[in-house]
This record gives sequence, C-alpha cells and structure tokens, in this order.
Amino acid sequence: MQETYSPREVEAAAQQKWQRTAAFKAVEDASRPKYYALSMFPYPSGKLHMGHVRNYTITDVLARFKRLQGFNVLQPMGWDAFGLPAENAAMKNGGAPAAWTYANIEYMKTQLDSLGFALDWERELATCKPDYYRWEQWLFTRLFEKGVIYKKNGVVNWDPVDQTVLANEQVVDGRGWRSGAVVEKREIPMYYFAITKYAEELLTSLDTLDGWPEQVKTMQKNWIGKSHGSDVVFAYDQDSIGHGGELKVYTTRPDTLMGATYVAVAAEHPLATQAAANNPALQAFIAECKAGSVAEADVAKMEKKGMDTGLFVIHPLTGAKLPVWVANYVLWGYGEGAVMAVPAHDERDFEFANKYRLPLLQVYAKVAGDNDFDASNWQDWYAAKDDSVRTVNSGKYDGKSFSEAFDAIVGDLEAKAAGQKKTQYRLRDWGISRQRYWGCPIPIIHCPTCGDVPVPEKDLPVVLPENVIPDGAGSPLARMPEFYETSCPKCGGAAKRETDTMDTFVESSWYYARYASPKCDTAMLDKAAADYWLQVDQYVGGIEHAILHLLYARFFHKLMRDEGLVSSDEPFKSLLTQGMVICETFYRELPNGSKDWIAPQDVVLERDGKGKITGATHRVDGLPVVVGGIEKMSKSKNNGVDPQEFIEKYGADTARLFMMFAAPPEQSLEWSDAGVEGAFRFLKRLWKLAKEHADAGVVAAYAGGELNASQKELRFKLHSTIQKVADDYGRRQQFNTAIAAVMELLNTYDKTERSDAAGRAVAQEVLESVTLLLSPIVPHITDAIWAVLRPGSEVLAQAWPKVDEAALVKSEIEMMVQVAGKLRGSITVAADAAKDVIEATALAHENVQKFMEGKPAKKIIVVPGRLVNIVV
Repeated sequence: MQETYSPREVEAAAQQKWQRTAAFKAVEDASRPKYYALSMFPYPSGKLHMGHVRNYTITDVLARFKRLQGFNVLQPMGWDAFGLPAENAAMKNGGAPAAWTYANIEYMKTQLDSLGFALDWERELATCKPDYYRWEQWLFTRLFEKGVIYKKNGVVNWDPVDQTVLANEQVVDGRGWRSGAVVEKREIPMYYFAITKYAEELLTSLDTLDGWPEQVKTMQKNWIGKSHGSDVVFAYDQDSIGHGGELKVYTTRPDTLMGATYVAVAAEHPLATQAAANNPALQAFIAECKAGSVAEADVAKMEKKGMDTGLFVIHPLTGAKLPVWVANYVLWGYGEGAVMAVPAHDERDFEFANKYRLPLLQVYAKVAGDNDFDASNWQDWYAAKDDSVRTVNSGKYDGKSFSEAFDAIVGDLEAKAAGQKKTQYRLRDWGISRQRYWGCPIPIIHCPTCGDVPVPEKDLPVVLPENVIPDGAGSPLARMPEFYETSCPKCGGAAKRETDTMDTFVESSWYYARYASPKCDTAMLDKAAADYWLQVDQYVGGIEHAILHLLYARFFHKLMRDEGLVSSDEPFKSLLTQGMVICETFYRELPNGSKDWIAPQDVVLERDGKGKITGATHRVDGLPVVVGGIEKMSKSKNNGVDPQEFIEKYGADTARLFMMFAAPPEQSLEWSDAGVEGAFRFLKRLWKLAKEHADAGVVAAYAGGELNASQKELRFKLHSTIQKVADDYGRRQQFNTAIAAVMELLNTYDKTERSDAAGRAVAQEVLESVTLLLSPIVPHITDAIWAVLRPGSEVLAQAWPKVDEAALVKSEIEMMVQVAGKLRGSITVAADAAKDVIEATALAHENVQKFMEGKPAKKIIVVPGRLVNIVV
C-alpha cells in the first residue's frame, strides 16, 4: 500500500479493472431480487456540470448499496440526443448536428467513466439512432390507426427566429426560451397525442405512488386539473348578431350564474371575427391578441385587455342581454374559447370589469344570522364553497349554500337544455409536431388520393438524413425532395412524406423501458426482459421535470401497457428529486449597464470572525468585485466548477464524498472550497488508518472472545453505525448523516486501545466494515483498501455487513446527572441497574455533592438509560 493517498493512481486502477471484468453488466436472474436504479439521462451538450455529478452520484450510491444487499442491479445510461441545441450549434460551427452530437457523447462518456459510476454500458442508447426511434415510429403508426394520435389545426406558440412551435413551458414572459424572440400565435396542422383520454387514470394512479414526493404529485394533480362544473349555453341575441346560434361556456361555478354581467371570447372566436368586419379598431386589437403567447402562465401575468363587440347573448335563466367582449385572457382552443364573467366573485373578472366600468352584481353574502343576510358585507372576489355564505340577489335561488345553489341552477339549465353538469380537465392533448430538422421524423405520408397514410412497418424506420447542416430558415427537410418525395403505400401514386419531426419529449418518455432490451431488433421491447426489470425501482432527477417529462413518461407507460408491451401501470416506483448545486457569484458593472461575471476561483475573499464575507477582490488585478449572492451554477453567471478540472486535482471520490456530505439530496447544495478540502482530508485519513493497520499485519476480523470495556464500546459503536447507515441509505436516503456516523465511528476507533490480539481483531472488523459502508460513496479508495485488508478478494463481491445484535447489548451504560436542571457529571451503572441503585450512585458523585451544597434531595427524576435530574 502506497505511503500516501494518490487519487489518480487509485481511481485509474479501479476503473480499468471494472472495465476489464465487465463488473456492472446486468443480466436477468430470477433467483435474485432485482433493483433498477436510473438517473434522468443527459442531453449531450458537450460537458458534464456539477448538477449532473450530483444526480448520477446519488443514483450510483443507491445502486451500489443495493448490490451489497444482494440485489441484481441494473444501472444504465444513454443520451437524450435530439433537439434544437444541436441545430443551433451546427449553424454556429458550420457542421452537421449529428457529428456534433456524437462527438459530445464520446467526451461525456469518458467523463462519466472518470467518476466511477457502476453503469452497464452494454445497454447504452442514443435517441437519435435509427434503431431507437424506429420503435417510436412503429408505436406512432399503431396509435394513429387507433385514433390515440390524430391530426388537426391548432393554435400554437410560434418562434419566428427558431422557426418552430414552442410548448407553453418554452415560452418565458412572452418570448422563446432559447431565441428570446417575441412569440407569435399561429394556426397550423399538428399531430396530437390524446393524453386527455388518460386524464382520469393519470390522476387517480398518482395515489398509488407512495415512493414519490408529495410536492411532485400535487404539481401533477394541479396540471391535470380535474374540476366539476357545468356547461352553460347563452343563446345569440338575434337583434345584435343578426342570426341565431349559441355561445357555450364551461364554468366550475354555475352557482354564481345569476351574477354574470358579461361574456368574453377569444380573438379567434367567430363572434369576434364578425364584429371586427367593419371595425378597424377591433381588427387591430384582435391582431394584437393573436400575436401573443398561448402559454397560460403568460396569460395569467399579462395586463387584462378587451374591447366591446357591440354584440349580445341572452342569459339562460333571466333572459337579460349580456354584452360580448373580446378579451386577451381568453384562449382559443381551451374549451369553446369563451367564458362567462362574474366580476363580484372572481378576481380576474373583477379586475377587468373595474377597468372597463362593467357592472358588478353580488350574488353571495356572509351569513349574519340564520337567514338574515348582511348585504353590505360581501366577499370581494371569490365566493367560498362552504356554509359561511349564502346566495343573495338571485331570485328564487336566494338563501342557498354553494352545493344547494349549484344543484338547483344546474338542474334548471338541464331542464331548459341550456347546460348540463360536466367534469373537465385542465390537461390538454399533447401537440408533438415540430418544424425542426434534428428530431424523429413523423412516419406519415400525405397522398392526394388516400389522405394521411401511416408508413408501413416494413418501411420503418423513416431515417433522418444525418449529413444536413440547417440554416435557421425552417426545417431543411421541407426543402429536400430526396427526403419528402415518395409514393403512397396504399395506391402507389406520387405522395409527400411528412417533414415535421416529433417533440423530443417523446423520446424521453419511454427510454427507461428500452434499457431493458436495447439490442432487441424484433420488437419495441422484449416482453420478458421488460417484465423482469420494470418498474424502475428508483428514479433520480431534477424537480424541474416534475410535470412534463414525468407526466408524459407515465402516459407513455400506459400506452405501452395497452399495447401489451409492459405489464405494470406506472413506470417509476420511487422518485427522488435532487436539489440544485449553488455557488457564490461575483461581477463588475460594465459601462453599458450589463454585468461582467467573474469566476469564483478568480476572487479573493475577506471574511469576519464568523465567516461572513466582508470584501472581495479580483485575484489578478486586486481591484474590488461585487458579491452577487448565491445562485445555481450556470454558464451565464460564470459560477460553475468544471468537474474534469476538479477530478484531476482531488479525484472522483472527493467529488462524490463532498456531494453526498454537504447536504441532504433533496436540498440545494452550496459549493464550498473548505468543504471540498475537508472531504479530501477525510479520505487521506481513511487511507492512513488502513495503511497503519495493514503495515502491522492484517488479521481475521473479530469473531468472539474477551474484550476490555473500550473494545466493547467500539464494537457497540460499530454495529449501531452499521444499523444506522443501512437505514440512512435505504429508507431515509440521507447520505450526509450516514457519512457523519462513519466519521464518529472512526473517532471512537482512534480512542480505543488496539495493540493486543483482541484489539487487532476488532480493528480489522471495524476497518472492513467501514470500507463496505463507504464503498457506495467512494468506490475507488475502498476498492484499494479492501484489497489490502482482505487480499485476494474484491469489495464488489462482498455483502453488506451484518449487525451483531449481541454487540448492541451493553452491560454498562453512561447516564448524565443534572442538579436543578444543569449538567454536573455522569455516572456508569449496570444496564439493568434498579432505580434506587441509580439514584444512590448519582447522589454519591463528588461533583453532584458539591452543587447540592449539603441540601437534601427534594425529588430525583430518572430517565431510563439517559439521565438523572436531582431537585434540591
């Protein structure tokens, strides 16, 4: 064993051995329980960042721990390789996205290997490879024929710079998330997954996911947005509109219908179009509305604007005429593109009505007595759904609670054929058409005779040409006759291939299942392998994927189940959402008002006695810099730490140890140079302890015999630590406390006499156990230490240490002694000592006598196994 710890040599040796022996290859084995550990796969952007390191280390720790426990472990890795960043990089660098992507994959793969992750690389996949997306296309054609995928015109967010559709979540403050361009609305033909057909199951099956964070389940429930309400039909006022017809709205509060004072329609609604025909001002306003985002988040934040159309509809219960307004907060494609407005009991409607001086009609009031209403004390915006309010100004519906008014009004609407009770979901069908090049081609052929025809299975995959360099002017596929010119599979006539590609969320919605049989070339999944490995036992990834990716993956799993490809209902049994890696930021103001962000390693800090930063200067010129606060590591703030540079300096095990020790996995981790140095010192200490013991000669681990008191105490500490660390890894997933427990154990080890034969045997037992306890977190150094402690064996072949229950039975215990609530000493008594013996021993303690000052004990309180408190 080398004198000093050398991470570079230790880690290279371990990694070469693991690669040579295919140590992490997973094979189905019915004789052992399986454990499928998975991290959300990375986009091959070029380099790993510290967020990746944290994510994959957490998963690797769990995988290695389960292996020690006897599980058959699968931990695969692949690449979420399609997407717009590759196109942007290609335009910037003048190369094809494929070449850029594959080069990045190779580099990032070496980075992952350098971190010592126990990955089965034989199952590697990349979503841009035809052998992967072939099966995505195959499923698409089956679902298209079933109607689960369909085509229709849809209003979309259009990025005029990137020339593509954006999902609502890709629109930030009305601008494209990558280009920053003002997003436009466009109506174009789109392919949709009918995810709404699965809305109820996606909602109810959340209750089966006991291993998911409640926060994530709540976010998904809110996104699916199940609500109970009613359709309400407002007949057209023929005097103003000029013809018959009806305006249908959906509302969750039909009980407030008597307070409706106007209706609002989307800019694309036929009534808006009719009213604008001879109204230039309304035409301009409608154009402004159409240019805005269709993202609900943007609509909620924008200033509410509207224009009166001069048209009216008829209130279905009162016959009153209600004005029709065009409003920018009403989205076409959401329901019927119309809403009824009750300004007295809805905050948005209240804001709009006040702005345009529209009437407010109160229909709920707080209960002042049994049936005595205080009409002056009405709720300003929102009417409660409980017995604290009753209806007012509602004619025959006066005096009713929410549920009573709801049922009575809906009953009358149904009797008049002017509405009916309805359950609705906020969730909308998933539009997956993208006008981009670097994505999975949609396997549809457009025939002038036969219409939209799915590509036959024998002709799949529709291969994306990889030697294309996009120029930013829309998808190059639409300008490539060699790609789109084809013949109809049905009639044989000239036809055109679809040039849109799929939303990249499609690829990331089923990759976890393909890992079970990535080389299968006869089916999307090998059923036997899928049934063995699925569900994923532990999924790890960022909270930012809580809604879309996780919802789409759950939806896809149910689609595959209904195709007979998988047997389970949900893809991920347990979910861990790790926190961000954050770090201090520093900058200088530039003359144009922007900030020049300075890397933390280029800053010299001054701190006060409590560690608080009191000043900062640039390492090169010595001039002051501004402390910008702690933020997520990012390129934009120049506050990231390059994992490769870090590994070269400290080693992968230091990175892994620091990541696991600095914070619980679900919380943000603040980067700390001092913390890194502390992790490195601990590994050097571990190495030194192992070397000192090995140099004196390794022995058999303790298996019985006489021990002195300190050696018994060390074994008690050892086996209680084994018990705790197993719980921390497995049930609690709190790796920082597991590491702290091992550190405490080694502190006890340092204080224990180990020179005699019994001491040497206990020392051997402790060091072997510590090596196993830490091996999931720091696998390289523990591999080397184990080889010295147990020559001829491998740490990977070992089992998790067993707890010796006998070691946890203490013949003597230490109890703290307080006088008047203040600690004054400690006593050692037999573990089964009687209460009177404990009291007598405490009273005889010299320091206790001193602080009792000769006064008699008024009361003695004994907390078994812990303390004695004497009241004088």
